[in-house]
Amino acid sequence: MRIIAGSARSLPLKTIEGMDTRPTTDRIKETLFNMLNPFLAGCEFLDLFSGSGQIGLEAISRGAERAVFVENNKKAVNCIESNVAFTRFTEQSTVMHMDAISAIRRMEGKHVFDIVFMDPPYKKGLEEEVLRTLSDSSIINEDTIIIVEASLDTDFSYARELGYEITKEKRYKTNMHVFLRHDA
Repeated sequence: MRIIAGSARSLPLKTIEGMDTRPTTDRIKETLFNMLNPFLAGCEFLDLFSGSGQIGLEAISRGAERAVFVENNKKAVNCIESNVAFTRFTEQSTVMHMDAISAIRRMEGKHVFDIVFMDPPYKKGLEEEVLRTLSDSSIINEDTIIIVEASLDTDFSYARELGYEITKEKRYKTNMHVFLRHDA
């Protein structure tokens, strides 16, 4: 696993052992960032369920001004902190060791993010729980791009009732990225 492009291009990143995280493959990450590239310069990036931190670090490497990493697993938090230090993105990074809902509530009134990326554990309904919390949150606005990495069979039929519009869906062999915007 590595940074694909930008100021930290080709730097290798650590990941934690075991099945606690599912690192996004380089091919999928490259496709994702090709779609996000026009929006990255100077943006505020929120990486929920961060795992190793590779998505937020890629965003900083490609021009994001700042990334906030939210992760509940202590081993993963240690991995993120190690990767942040190794890439020398300490000044642009904030690591929060807590669950996504608590982090969103803690950031109320302090941040507004341009891009929110989340890759929660599959098949646990966490996407809906986080999107429900975000729908009433001041950390997003109508211009915020929200991307959910999810299994191919994840149901997003509730999105409209929460005020979201699905603007794009990119399907891969084993998972997908769903792009949403919230009508503020």
